[in-house]
Amino acid sequence: MKKPTINDVAFQSGVSKRTVSRVINGASNVSKATRERIQQVIDELGFSPDKQARGLAASRSYLIGLVYDNPDALYIDQVQRGVLEICAKQHYELVVHPCSYTSDDFIEKCIQFVSRSNIDGLIILPPVSESKELAAALREKEIKYVRMASVDLDDHANIVVSDDRAALSDLAKYLVSLGHKDIAVISGPKRYYSSIERLEGFCTTLSQLNVDVPPHRIVEGANSYESGIECARELLIQTPRPQVIFANNDEMAAGVLKVAHEMGIPVPQELSVVGFDDNLLASRIIPSLTTVRRPVTSMASLAAHKIISMLKGKKAEVEENYLVKPHLIIRESTKKS
Repeated sequence: MKKPTINDVAFQSGVSKRTVSRVINGASNVSKATRERIQQVIDELGFSPDKQARGLAASRSYLIGLVYDNPDALYIDQVQRGVLEICAKQHYELVVHPCSYTSDDFIEKCIQFVSRSNIDGLIILPPVSESKELAAALREKEIKYVRMASVDLDDHANIVVSDDRAALSDLAKYLVSLGHKDIAVISGPKRYYSSIERLEGFCTTLSQLNVDVPPHRIVEGANSYESGIECARELLIQTPRPQVIFANNDEMAAGVLKVAHEMGIPVPQELSVVGFDDNLLASRIIPSLTTVRRPVTSMASLAAHKIISMLKGKKAEVEENYLVKPHLIIRESTKKS
C-alpha cells in the first residue's frame, strides 16, 4: 500500500496542508475541533511525517539531546522514559550522549555533540547539570537547554529542581519518630550539590531534634553499589554499630543490605537501612527498601516539555513550573528501635 502523505491527511480532513503542518508541529493557532479532526485522520491513516522534510521546512532537526555522567543505569532508564513520553507526542527524537564530567574537555565535547548531531536543544542531568561553566558555554552558543538538579541554579525556564533538602528533613523526622538516636550516613560525592543538599537537609533536621551525627558516622561513597558495600563495611565494624544507615541512593543502600547479610546483622531487627530515589531495585530486594522517592520520570517529562516549549517560542509557559518534592516510601527495611 502507498504510504499516506500530508496531502492525504489535508484532503480527508478538509483543511490546507499548512494547517496539518501546524498540528504536527504543535502550533497553538489551530482550533481544538480542527486539531482533533486532523489528529483522528492522522491516526486512521497511520500517517507519520517525514522527519527530514519536516526538519528542513522548520529549520530544525527535531532532535533533543540528553547529556549525562551517572553510574546508575536505573536512573538513566527512568529519565529516558520520561523524556521519550513527551518526545513521542511532539514528534521529536532523543539522542543520548554520555560524557565524563571530570575530564578537562567535557564542555568542549558537549558543544561538539550538539554541533555534530544537529541537536535543537539539550536536557542535562546531574552531576553534569551542576556545571555553571557548561551552562554559560551553551548560552554563549545560543543552544537551548534545561537542567535537572537539586539546587535552584538557573532561570526557572531552564531548570527542573528536586527539593532534596526538604525531603531529607522529612526522612530525619521519620527515623527519630521510630526512636532511633544512633544514625550513620553514606553520603554521595561531596563535590556534587545533590550530595550536599541531602546531607545538610538530613543532619540539620536531626540536630534540631537533638540527634547528633558525629563525623565517624559519615562516610563518603561514589553513588555506586560497590562503594555502598565498602562504606557499609567501614560503618558496621564500628563499636557500637549504628542503629540506622541512610545511603545517598538506592544503589549504595543495596550494598549496605548485602554487607549486613554477610555479617549476620538482621535488617530491620538490628539495623534499619534507608536509600534515596526509589528505583526499580528498591521494591524488589529483600527486605524491600524504605527510601525517598524522587519522581525522576515526571521530572524528565517536565524537562522535555520545557525544552520543546522553548523551541516553539513558548518560554513563558514553563517559567513557573520548575520545583518538585520527593517523598518518603516506607517499606520493610526500617522499624522502631
